[in-house]
Formats: sequence, structure tokens, C-alpha cells
Amino acid sequence: MRRRFRRVLASVGVAAAVAVAAPVAVAAPQAAASSEGAVPLARPAFRMPFLCGQVWRGNNWRGHSPAHSIDWNHYNAQGVPDDRGRRVLASAGGKVVASYYSRSNGYGNTIVIAHGDGWRTRYAHLKERTVQRGTHVRRGRVIGRVGATSAIYNISPHLHYEQLHSGSVVVAVVQGVRWYDYLDRRLKSTNRC
Repeated sequence: MRRRFRRVLASVGVAAAVAVAAPVAVAAPQAAASSEGAVPLARPAFRMPFLCGQVWRGNNWRGHSPAHSIDWNHYNAQGVPDDRGRRVLASAGGKVVASYYSRSNGYGNTIVIAHGDGWRTRYAHLKERTVQRGTHVRRGRVIGRVGATSAIYNISPHLHYEQLHSGSVVVAVVQGVRWYDYLDRRLKSTNRC
């Protein structure tokens, strides 16, 4: 019994010595095979959805629905709104995933563009839509014109604008400006400059 115990003890000692002396193989981290573990891409560099040099007033007012959306208005030199019919541009490149007239909510003529990694923009109350579902657009492409369409509300002309991520409207960032709720400011467009 002692011999057998010594042999087992010797075998364990040899195995331990080999394990300590041998290089250790460690698996290097691999990129996730699914989107579950993937690092999300940064927010696209959204520009104002208007022609270069135009100054628009962006307003995210108390009670605005949905929260975080922006209403854009343009004014002439006398301070009178003159945005009806002005061109609306894609604020980032992507694919048009919706172009429709909504009768079920207050959006009226609406366009939604997917920008990748869950990012989308929505443009509503358009007078006209100049792109259809499935169209690939570059930033700065004309996608419609400002209007006052709505199946529910009687509204004045303006562009209703949203940035969405993974299906939820988020606080918009336009040309580096974070559009917190209740922010009201003027900004000059750098789209298509």
C-alpha cells in the first residue's frame, strides 16, 4: 500500500512540475458573434435638415409630444414665419424606411430614415415627400418640403424632427448642440456647405 501511495504521489508531483513549467495557453478575447456583445457605433454626426447658411429656430417646448422632439421654424428679416415649402434635407445618410401620410396620429406626411446601429430620424408635417421607402440617401439630399399636414391637429407650418435610437426618441444632438427638453434657440445650418 505504501508503494502504491508513493507512486501516486510521485505521479502527481511530476504532473504538477510539468504544469508549472509548460507555457499557459490563454484564449484571446474574440469579437462577439452577435450584436448582443458588440460595442454600439457612435451617434451619426447629424446636421440641421436645412440648406447651408439658413438660420432656423429649434424649439423643444414643455408638453411637446413626444418628449425630446424638435419643432423647427424659419423667419424672414421682419420676423415673420416663412418656412412653408422650404426644402428639408436628410440630416445624415441612410435608407428611407418609411414615407407615408399618417392618418392615425398627428404626423401627417412623414419620412423616417435609418442610419445604422439602431439610429433613425423622423421628419413630419411635410407639405410633400420627395423620396420613397427603400431609397438610399446621402446627408443633404432633399427629402421633402416644410408643411402643416396632420390628420388630427390644425397646425402652423413647421418641421417636426426626431432622433431615435433602438425605437425610442432620444435627446437630439444637432451639429454638436445637445437639444435638451425645453431648449429654444437659433442655429445656422452646416448641411451641404
